[in-house]
Amino acid sequence: MELFDFSILRDLRKKAQLSIADVSAGSGVSASVISKLERNQTRAELDTLYRLARVFGITAAELLSLAEARLAHPLHATEHRSEEFTFQEINYKNIRCLHGSAPKGSRVSRPKIHRDDYELCWVLSGALEITLPSERHELAAGQSLQFDALLEHTYLALEDCELLILHIRKEKRF
Repeated sequence: MELFDFSILRDLRKKAQLSIADVSAGSGVSASVISKLERNQTRAELDTLYRLARVFGITAAELLSLAEARLAHPLHATEHRSEEFTFQEINYKNIRCLHGSAPKGSRVSRPKIHRDDYELCWVLSGALEITLPSERHELAAGQSLQFDALLEHTYLALEDCELLILHIRKEKRF
């Protein structure tokens, strides 16, 4: 199986309404090389990727990422407790998923473990209170709340509850 699929170049080119000749003129890469790349009949040099990416206003790394084969990435959940909350957790590079449950009256507050993420809490069953520095939210089944994970926050189970928490990596700020 090929690790890179450069037919994405054709998609980028068509989206930008450019011909192969236009991309060739803008990048200095020959039309035949571009055509072969779009059909996955050749491999690209790093310099070629850089020059092609500039035509589309992206970096060579972004172009390479777009061309990277989309292989499935299976993981097994790990289980842990945080105070009286029980969680099953899966971590990927850009998202941390926690499926949790807690009996009524359980409380958890561990903001020190958070990175610069957004946190989304979705109550699947029961009811939950989320306290932030200057606000408090009561969520029932089917409701969710998103906030900056770096803020001090506390979860309190108002009823036996089941919840899904997502920590979503923020885009680069600079």
